[in-house]
Amino acid sequence: MKKYILSTLLVFVYHVSAFSQEITVVDSQSKEPLTGVYIVSEDSKVTRVTDTQGTVSIAAFQHKRGIIFSYLGYKDRRLTYPQIVRDGLVVVMESEALTLGETVVSANRWEQNTREIPLTIQRITAGEMKLQNPQTAADLLGVSNRVFVQKSQMGGGSPMIRGFATNRVLLVVDGIRMNNAIFRSGNLQNVISLDANIIENTEVIFGPGSVMYGSDALGGVMSFNTAAPKLSAGDETEFKGVALTRIASANWENTAHVNLKYGFQKWAGLSSFTYSDFDNMRMGSKGPEEYLRKQYVARIDGKDVVVNNDRPSIQYPTAYRQFNLMQKLRYRPSDDWDIRMGMHYSSTGDIPRYDRLIEKREGQFRKAEWYYGPQQWLMTSISALYHTPSMLFDQAKVTAAYQDFEESRNDRSFGSSFLRNREERLKAYSATFDFEKLLSAQSTLFYGAEAVVNKVHSRAHRMNIETSEKSAVASRYPDGALWQSYALFAKYKNNLNSRWTITAGSRYTRYVIDASFSDRFFDFPFSKAELNKGALTGSIGGVFRGGESWQVNAHISSGFRAPNIDDIGKVFDSEPGSVVIPNPNLSPEHAYNFELGVQKVIDKRLKLDVTAFYTLLDNAMVRRDFTLNGQDSVMYDGAKSQVQAIQNVSGAIVKGIQAGMELRLHPTVTISSTMNFQKGNEEAKEKGQVPLRHVAPTFGSTHINWTYSHFTFDLYADYNGEISYRRLAPSERGKPHLYATNTAGNPHSPAWYTLNLKTSWELSTHLSFYVGLENILDERYRPYSSGITAPGRNVIFSIRANF
Repeated sequence: MKKYILSTLLVFVYHVSAFSQEITVVDSQSKEPLTGVYIVSEDSKVTRVTDTQGTVSIAAFQHKRGIIFSYLGYKDRRLTYPQIVRDGLVVVMESEALTLGETVVSANRWEQNTREIPLTIQRITAGEMKLQNPQTAADLLGVSNRVFVQKSQMGGGSPMIRGFATNRVLLVVDGIRMNNAIFRSGNLQNVISLDANIIENTEVIFGPGSVMYGSDALGGVMSFNTAAPKLSAGDETEFKGVALTRIASANWENTAHVNLKYGFQKWAGLSSFTYSDFDNMRMGSKGPEEYLRKQYVARIDGKDVVVNNDRPSIQYPTAYRQFNLMQKLRYRPSDDWDIRMGMHYSSTGDIPRYDRLIEKREGQFRKAEWYYGPQQWLMTSISALYHTPSMLFDQAKVTAAYQDFEESRNDRSFGSSFLRNREERLKAYSATFDFEKLLSAQSTLFYGAEAVVNKVHSRAHRMNIETSEKSAVASRYPDGALWQSYALFAKYKNNLNSRWTITAGSRYTRYVIDASFSDRFFDFPFSKAELNKGALTGSIGGVFRGGESWQVNAHISSGFRAPNIDDIGKVFDSEPGSVVIPNPNLSPEHAYNFELGVQKVIDKRLKLDVTAFYTLLDNAMVRRDFTLNGQDSVMYDGAKSQVQAIQNVSGAIVKGIQAGMELRLHPTVTISSTMNFQKGNEEAKEKGQVPLRHVAPTFGSTHINWTYSHFTFDLYADYNGEISYRRLAPSERGKPHLYATNTAGNPHSPAWYTLNLKTSWELSTHLSFYVGLENILDERYRPYSSGITAPGRNVIFSIRANF
């Protein structure tokens, strides 16, 4: 009788679990979920991969004899379905010594192991982000030590990858492109719209990624994956949450964050809120005197007055605030379907454009005011994943998204009563269709289609700050301009044998631009811009695995950037004495890249990797001198200005080496180091080869990480090489206010390094403390091309509570 009751209970538990079907795979030590764990039945007929929450449905394995769990760096596990049920639908995996490879999503838009991918991809994990405590998503990218981040102001951050930046690198959020038709060639700050506190992991693809992602992916792709809702593993509703607070002394950051996760058997949701307030940034005490903020402009008794700063290490004004909301819902009506909906919203206060506020002309401040108005971003999306094998696909995913961008620029010249306001609003619609088909046990086809539509609204006025009277002025872009892109893409992967994998892919994109120009303020020799052109890109690569301890990657790829509304239709002052005007006669620019990489693990304790790359940029769109109705100069904003325009008149070559090392001295002690070297030149009329603007200096980082009981310590140094005056791009030489001065009196970007310490203490599974000390030596330094000086000695304290 007892035996019968026990058997009945086991059958009952088995069928209840079969109904819930979702398991979680976690690390044995940290209990953190493992993303991209490969799960396969013993007969190899059923495969699955865990998502960013470490979860996956295993209903399809219900009648299989054995289930094998594999994850690079971890020991394989073989379990049966009943065993998983008895363990509470949680699979624990134990880490091994150093190995090659990890699972990434960004390479082919589906989960893949880097042992089968010839691309260079850097992954920033949730654990790294928790320990480093980045203030913004721009700072998060710097955690990789592979991406260089420029800042014109504190509320900013423009990533540089392999000599490319701004609209030549692509931002992707939850698989949806963030780049839009008014992403400019000047430094951008849109990445800060993302909430760094709710990002699960970030993957950076180096080199052209246009085959899978389309326009703008010349230097690389930064793919941010935010937290996702988790379904309940049983009958009871699951309710979890995280509350975080953080302060930092260099800019007196005050951040509060909370997220709530609630899961039912078929429905789940996630709600997140973050608010941050940043005061003016304090720089270090030891470094170039040129960086000090000795004076600033204030409005006193109705007049602009230059005021002496009694605390010149305080960069006034740089303060701003920001809040983020995120809401996600998930519905899984059956094991075949997984439907997800998401909403992101971000808004900032006014953001002072610090690099423009320190600029002088003939010894006098040029601007009394220059600030970005509230930067707002809304993204809503819905995706449906269907994974039942058919003739056309094994898995299919459809994603539709809508984005709304709002931004404004506000500036007033010193001594002037007129404040100019330029406002832009862009609406972006997109739909992506992704398919994966297993052609054989060795080969897989990834293919799909994409459609993107952007509509730009632009207006401008100037206001007399004394009388509040407003009058119209030229807008930054043609109002009502339309940018569209339609594409088909495919990528093929074949594991020829246990040692060789080859990949090949192609994409064809058709883009359409329709913009009308007003002659109210400028007498342009054209009234309309209509472009309807195509771009073809491709890639081919191979991976050779010389056993478990080493592999060689080779990859040849091309990428493209289609002209956007910012390229063909913008009117703005690019620098003192110059004005950029529209040019409707533009074609796509193309990048051709070759790279070769080697990875080697020695004695399961030392891991080495090095990648060399060579990129050719052809038909480059660059800013050059131009004419308007036969004149090379016009009056703009009260000053005679040289006419310039974006033109297809240049080419560039970028080459470099990326290297990394990881040494595990002890299971609890690891030393790691990265180094990035790049050099690039572009063609300049009558000047020959000149340095390329967005090529970062040599930079890297070295970390010593020690884990003891519930404590983690990370002592590290960040370092940057010099960019001498000789290697400074001509456009940067024209901005001496951003740079230190060498012995000859010329601007240059000096070398620098910082010493830093980060610690964490996991008091319990519910409460953790984080303490950081950045720039311990209080160095005064300014990253290359930046307008704002980096933080001085900075103490960070954070509390994280899980409930």
